[in-house]
Amino acid sequence: MNSIARFIEATLFVAEEPVTVKELQKCLATATGLTPTIGEVEQQLQALIEKYHHGDFAFEIVPIAGGYQFLSKPDVAPVAAAYLKTRHSKQLTTSQLETLAIIAYRQPISKPEIERIRGVNCDFAIQKLLEKELIRIVGRSDTVGKPLLYGTSQHFMNHFGINSVDDLPQLRDLEQPTENTIGSPSEN
Repeated sequence: MNSIARFIEATLFVAEEPVTVKELQKCLATATGLTPTIGEVEQQLQALIEKYHHGDFAFEIVPIAGGYQFLSKPDVAPVAAAYLKTRHSKQLTTSQLETLAIIAYRQPISKPEIERIRGVNCDFAIQKLLEKELIRIVGRSDTVGKPLLYGTSQHFMNHFGINSVDDLPQLRDLEQPTENTIGSPSEN
């Protein structure tokens, strides 16, 4: 297989949406310096379509929505759909993400403190984060009622690709530039 076909294959493999021939051509030029014509991209794409259609693969390249995408072959689609359904249940809701961010930046922290910051009850979000093993109970507070304290888990570190909470972006790094920043129109 030539390098253009391999690059097309890799691009389609990681794409979450259909990729057009022009997008493939532009990607090849940007990433590799290669400048294949539309015809060359289409020719290599057709060879890949044939390879996956006739080979003993669970997936194939399909023309869809004006582009091309890897999709499961019909005989294995029910298994892939079942996996995606369970994966969807693993995604974090906005409430869970907000709660997780508070725990990550303020740990160890109790549920009453989280609820004071968020302004809403966090029972469900905390329960789901515990089930997903993104947080863990790290102890009890010395305050009245001795509420549980929560912190992030090793799975949290793995999930977000960090070594420690020190690797989290600092809040000042996340702030939007204001009009008083360098290069603002008022300084020109």
